[in-house]
Amino acid sequence: MHRFAAALAALCLAAAGTTAVVTAGPAAAAPACDVGYRVNQWQTGFTAEITVTNGATALTSWALTWHYAGNQSVTSGWNATVRQTGTAVTAESLPYNAALPAGGVASFGLQGTYSGTNAEPVDFALNGVVCGDTAPPVTTPPTTPTTTTSAPPPAGCTDATFCDDFEQQTGSAPAGRWTVGAANCQGTGTVSVDTTVAHSGTRSVKVAGGGNYCNHAFFGTSVPGSGVLYGRFWVRHTTPLPAGHVTFMALRDTADGGRDLRAGGQNQALQWNRESDDATLPAQSPAGVAQSVPLPTGAWSCFEFAIDGAAGQLRTWLGATEVPGLVVDGVPTPDIDQQWLGRAWHPAVTDLRLGWESYGSDADTLWFDDVAIGSGRIGC
Repeated sequence: MHRFAAALAALCLAAAGTTAVVTAGPAAAAPACDVGYRVNQWQTGFTAEITVTNGATALTSWALTWHYAGNQSVTSGWNATVRQTGTAVTAESLPYNAALPAGGVASFGLQGTYSGTNAEPVDFALNGVVCGDTAPPVTTPPTTPTTTTSAPPPAGCTDATFCDDFEQQTGSAPAGRWTVGAANCQGTGTVSVDTTVAHSGTRSVKVAGGGNYCNHAFFGTSVPGSGVLYGRFWVRHTTPLPAGHVTFMALRDTADGGRDLRAGGQNQALQWNRESDDATLPAQSPAGVAQSVPLPTGAWSCFEFAIDGAAGQLRTWLGATEVPGLVVDGVPTPDIDQQWLGRAWHPAVTDLRLGWESYGSDADTLWFDDVAIGSGRIGC
């Protein structure tokens, strides 16, 4: 069984101001998981049997992620939903093996192709937390309290499960919990860390999205797969939402065959779109579009959403004001969610991707900052 050094980096910094810091006592890091990766390979292909042993926290659903160092390409999987974007691979639980108790074990497999070397991955993470051994206890003698000045936290991070203002990003593209890529095809679209435009601090993520479908570009991360999911991010873009359909946020819905729940625009106003049946929210009638709003250009806008999978409900805010045309409340409303509620809908989203996807010739340049996910409304 292969083990990897545990690492867990805090995404939300301490609150701004002057604090007293006392160093004391022994501390040890608990592993999130251990992973076994057993390969059977031939000249151009391979299979891998993967076993993940959970740590001390019981899970109601799980997603194991890793990266390949070579040109390995996953072609199929079993006992998990396995998908690949570039070198990044995600294996997600199925309904019958989603519950993983503390110390519990889940096994799944995949088949793939490769050429050259077929090195085993070394960066497994379970639900976003790096797997590895328990670090040995480190004892530090007590010291006299010292006064330090902490850095300000990312905006609105108080009750978030995770939040990121990208100030810790030092590379040319977002890394750490973030993976850059596109699910289907990639062209001229790019994702980069920008030090010239930011909502807070000095960094944001810039997405240069090209026109036409294969020029889309996203950066994404896994999110909790149960309960009500609240999200918040700040977005700035340069070109008004077009008449054609575009997307700037996508969430994979495992309850809808792994298809995307998408937020973006059409007919020059914000809309939600369900990939599986192309349902829109609001309905794309003049009366429906009038219940939505455009996304301002040349300025930072706060976009918030809440997804209640159990109730089949959805809410959306722009600049802290709820958008009436972007609400699914379970009661069909003509020109808004009547089409959306034409069939049962109970989403279970497992990732968050921000970027640009155009289904026509529309291009845009966007910046994203202060991204937060939580179990309660985070606010602007």
